Amino acid sequence: MFQTYKATVDNQGNLKLPDNLVLPSGSKVLITILEESPGQQINDEALLSEPSLVADWNKPDEDEAWECLQKEQ
Repeated sequence: MFQTYKATVDNQGNLKLPDNLVLPSGSKVLITILEESPGQQINDEALLSEPSLVADWNKPDEDEAWECLQKEQ
């Protein structure tokens, strides 16, 4: 059975495992190095498409299409 644990690397490059993790002798371990933590990733595609989306969103047709949702009820 595969299990995933979160670990970090300290300033000296040492892998810091969770305190409660005990690995039996002879355990096989795979390590995946993430470029950035998930909370810090920037979606490049979203940033690159923003100018073209703004051009579409700022059309009068768009305002008209969504007008029914903007009215106070």
